Amino acid sequence: MLEIYVDADACPVKEEVLKVAYRHDLVVHLVSNQWLRMPVGDKVNKVVVDGGFDAADDWIAEHAGVGDICITGDIPLAARCLEKGAAVLGATGRPFTTANIGMALAMRELKSQLRDMGEDRGFNASFTKRDRSQFLSALETEVQKARRAAG
Repeated sequence: MLEIYVDADACPVKEEVLKVAYRHDLVVHLVSNQWLRMPVGDKVNKVVVDGGFDAADDWIAEHAGVGDICITGDIPLAARCLEKGAAVLGATGRPFTTANIGMALAMRELKSQLRDMGEDRGFNASFTKRDRSQFLSALETEVQKARRAAG
């Protein structure tokens, strides 16, 4: 049974995930380090983990599996979910796949080293309506693909 796992602490597309999940009557796990103040339906499980550094990531990686969909911007978590057979989307709808996760991990490490050396101050582009729309489309596509695969 397809379930959606959301790395929810800093996720800007929680409402979009719920919109798609409600349409398809899917179970969603919103996993965070703190209580989320948002109304949710019966099939939404708000999971609050202990405050450990990677506690939410560990919970998601432990529970997600083949046929599930994970929503995260955390590249190491994306890699862990892919290893378990789950599909993974970033908040802009960008899929993480076995073909691109190695490069994403390498770029993350390179950027971390550049920041440590003071060569890169980091830049996070603002989240746009287009990003939100692309995410909705990508999630709908992943749900449809997972349902076809489940037969």
